[in-house]
Amino acid sequence: MSQDKYEVVIGLEIHAQLLTRTKLFCGCSTQYGEAPNSQTCPVCLGLPGALPVLNEEAVRMAIKLALAVGARINHRSIFARKNYFYPDLPKGYQITQYHVPIAEHGRLEIELENGQKKTIGIERINLEEDAGKSLHEGFPDSEDKTYLDFNRSGVPLLEIVGQPEITSPEEAVQFMQLFRTILQYLEICDGNMEEGSLRCDANLSLRPKGSSEFGIKTEIKNLNSFRFLQKALAYEAQRQRERLEKGLPILQETRLWDERKEQTFPMRTKEEAHDYRYFPEPDLPPLVIDEKMIRNIQETLPELPNDKKNRFIQEYGLPTYDARLLTSSRGLADYYEAVARACGLPKQASNWVMREVLQTLKEKNIDIKDYPLEPKYLGELISLVEKNVISIRVAKEEVYPAMLASNKHPQTIIEERGLTQISDENQLFNLAQEIVAANPKPLQQYLQGKTQVVGFFIGQMMKATQGKANPQVVRKVVTEVLEKAKKQTES
Repeated sequence: MSQDKYEVVIGLEIHAQLLTRTKLFCGCSTQYGEAPNSQTCPVCLGLPGALPVLNEEAVRMAIKLALAVGARINHRSIFARKNYFYPDLPKGYQITQYHVPIAEHGRLEIELENGQKKTIGIERINLEEDAGKSLHEGFPDSEDKTYLDFNRSGVPLLEIVGQPEITSPEEAVQFMQLFRTILQYLEICDGNMEEGSLRCDANLSLRPKGSSEFGIKTEIKNLNSFRFLQKALAYEAQRQRERLEKGLPILQETRLWDERKEQTFPMRTKEEAHDYRYFPEPDLPPLVIDEKMIRNIQETLPELPNDKKNRFIQEYGLPTYDARLLTSSRGLADYYEAVARACGLPKQASNWVMREVLQTLKEKNIDIKDYPLEPKYLGELISLVEKNVISIRVAKEEVYPAMLASNKHPQTIIEERGLTQISDENQLFNLAQEIVAANPKPLQQYLQGKTQVVGFFIGQMMKATQGKANPQVVRKVVTEVLEKAKKQTES
């Protein structure tokens, strides 16, 4: 069978850790990286008699996301107990939402590599608490024992359940990347996948093309990078395709991604949906949200990534690629706009931010918030290049590095180092005459029709001026001197 006979169906479940200072139902800190079990109390340890109290800031953050993705906010939602046994779940159940979540029926529009747009539905957004963490490595007796750290127990999460409307690993990555960007724009999740504050489970099945029935799905758990998400889904789709072509059954099971072997492997079989015995949480009343609270939160929403991208295209005349890259983070977009305002040259500002600024961030392994150069200074540097005060080469190779090191105004650096570009035609014409006269052999080649030697004379001019000469003026005067010599020879 050809692979074209099957189509891939993917649904993502995303867990985003909220940037609250305290946990969902108690006052313990959510600070990452503290000593094991140092941020716990009777509530998040599930001790008898301890009662949960809902964190209002977590509710506000959930509403922010719901508004951002056009979801319907339920004015009355209910918390439930999801019952299952696992060592890092101290209560023996997880407080989450099930029958009536805080929000439902959202959507997210992604832009594919070919420029086409596609809307992916969001089934539900739930507020829930995180479990603790089982530690299997790093201890002298790790081969025999599992250690438990309950610092993460009770940390507030949003569970976002996407509709099974994604049809390729690439679409899944686009969806996940945009979701991460929105969470960061809203400042409700840092999106750090390595630290586990953003995690993803993926459900994948195959079905014959044209069929409306879903195939048997497998779930791939805890994918913590975009690269792993893409590779795991591509592998799993191919694995299922090969089994179907051989007439073998697809098992409904949970699988894990092995990054070393670059393949999925079974974790547990799910012959039927696990019975978590959900029932309403008796220690928490229904969550009631009024319209005034929703309106107040709506007024605090920032401009979202797709809206900002479209505005950059229309207002600044940027290509789609530039606008998409510059709006990939709120901090980068804000920095670009400040540079563009400072110099009044939006495309040149885009070029500098996408090349020099992003390269610096990569080399120094820092975020844009830690970038040392003030946007008004970079804007001024761009203006000085545009006004021919300095050449683009001098700007990039000498002034920009000096600005990074000192955060001085570019004009100050130019004056201190004597880097002002030479654009005086008379001065450069006289220099060109001297250089042509000092190089009779290349001159003779030019007179014989080998016009490419113009580049040699331009190089000599730039060398003589230590790169300070205006390249456009240099080309003009060199050509004039050579043509003058040619006319004299012909006469």
